[in-house]
Amino acid sequence: MLKRIFWILLAFPAAVALTTLAIANRHNVQMVLDPFHPETPRLALSMPFFVYLLGALIAGVVLGGIATWITQGRYRRHARVQSSQAKRWQSEADRLARERDKDITQRAQQLTAPRRDAA
Repeated sequence: MLKRIFWILLAFPAAVALTTLAIANRHNVQMVLDPFHPETPRLALSMPFFVYLLGALIAGVVLGGIATWITQGRYRRHARVQSSQAKRWQSEADRLARERDKDITQRAQQLTAPRRDAA
């Protein structure tokens, strides 16, 4: 519940700030992608300025997420190895428990079975 309240308190002001930013920067801006001929560019984009700003924000979030995912790879690998070892040890413990139960059952049957000694 506290996490949800914190999220609302953080998300609402961020949404208001981004909306204000988008309204204030509605004019078109030309981004030239031709560094050799900036006067007469062969490749240029003309969009509202807030599109560039929000695009840079989204690209930063995506690149940051990818970088975090890559750097945490060793921890995920370690967790996979530990999980497989835990499963292996659990199956070994289950096998040993079955063998113990089988052995106990056999011993109990031997003790309760009537002896057929020479009479």
